[in-house]
Amino acid sequence: MTYLLDVNTLLALAHASHTMHGSMEAWVKRLRRGDKLATCAVTELGFVRIAPQARLSPDVGRAREHLAALKRSRRPQFVLLVDGLGAEASPAWVTTPAQTTDGHLLALAAAHSAQLATFDGAIPRAVVITSLRSGRIES
Repeated sequence: MTYLLDVNTLLALAHASHTMHGSMEAWVKRLRRGDKLATCAVTELGFVRIAPQARLSPDVGRAREHLAALKRSRRPQFVLLVDGLGAEASPAWVTTPAQTTDGHLLALAAAHSAQLATFDGAIPRAVVITSLRSGRIES
């Protein structure tokens, strides 16, 4: 299976200081051989924008370098999903501005026979990664 990481899960995986880093590492360790992690233009740009703002990276250049190093990982392998979807591909449940990116990522994952991986339990049909403290790693 291929899992498209949203921006927050990508940040959590890459940065040990992220509050959900341990949960992400545990989830990744449970993936099966052959499973892949995916990014797309939206998630990569979000990573490069937010990492410096959240002080996870000192600047945009270092955020790009950190992302590139993470994507070179062999276990699991990273792939880039090409995004050719427009706004018309948004799922019907997208009714507010705050849902637009989530809906787009979900539609992009589906277009590539992948699943969206997120911490956000409000996204229908997404794989939700929960805190280690809750006793659950994946739902």
